[in-house]
Amino acid sequence: MLKPYPLQFQPEFKERVWGGRALEQFGLTPPEGHIGEGWMIADHPNGTTTVINGELAGKGLDEIREAYGQEWLGAKGVSEKGGRFPLLIKLLDCNDDLSVQVHPTDDYEGLPAGELGKTEMWYVLDAKPDAKIIYGLTEGVTRESLRTALESGDILGSLRQVPVEAGDTFFIPAGTVHALCAGVVVAEIQQNSDTTYRLYDYNRPGLDGKPRELHIEDSLNVTSYEGAGATTMKTGGLQPGEWLQLAACEYFVVEKGIVDGSWSLSTTKDSFTILVICEGSGTLTWGDNAASLSCKAGDCFLLPANLNGYTLNDKMTVLRSYLP
Repeated sequence: MLKPYPLQFQPEFKERVWGGRALEQFGLTPPEGHIGEGWMIADHPNGTTTVINGELAGKGLDEIREAYGQEWLGAKGVSEKGGRFPLLIKLLDCNDDLSVQVHPTDDYEGLPAGELGKTEMWYVLDAKPDAKIIYGLTEGVTRESLRTALESGDILGSLRQVPVEAGDTFFIPAGTVHALCAGVVVAEIQQNSDTTYRLYDYNRPGLDGKPRELHIEDSLNVTSYEGAGATTMKTGGLQPGEWLQLAACEYFVVEKGIVDGSWSLSTTKDSFTILVICEGSGTLTWGDNAASLSCKAGDCFLLPANLNGYTLNDKMTVLRSYLP
């Protein structure tokens, strides 16, 4: 029987009009073009990642889910709706402003068949001076006033603009109007969904030279005008060997930890664990024979629920994600 081991995947790269080449700083080799997204761990019809290490090399995450199911992914590790892996892990390079957008909840009747809603969180890996994001609506904005602002071309006055720097965290529940802006690189942990409703796209052409589709009615329908519970956090000053909870909801828990030396940890039978290396480098060791993998910034690993004990070594900043 195959023993569980940490899985690393070949990213699925996505060209976006707002993308650039910043993902190369992590040692990744995206194809030519404006690469905005690296889908690092994905099991979705629009992108499925393939294992690059160990005995399962060449297998897609969908094949692993079907072959090993709850044994490797945990009691909660397969989504009840759609039957797929429940999370999608990305690295995003925002060389230009993203469209102003909002995501639906799971119960929105306009969702495509089999698709989930989309609650997500961002951890800022890098940010140029004066970088910002759009994060929610200004006070008092209603459906009617937002529609009026869209029709008049003055929507930016209805949006909160927030300065960002590396280490900032943003939790973005479905219904929160948001947009990453130019000069930001983030790690994104989200529900396994590719549904985005665009409110505004700066009247710019897409990669094909034509304006990208807007989804005004869907956007107005799913926006939470009183707020959906979005929260933000500065994460500096964390001591090695401690987990700081960045986001917790019914879909995921995300924590930040600092490795300085050796840190022994363990998975649980309820859920897989996802590790995103944000800074530094080191090794990940596991098992009776102390097998090891090298780790560096930008690497993402899926640890099976039945891996049990593992150790992070050397100097690294790490995000740990799992199902609640």
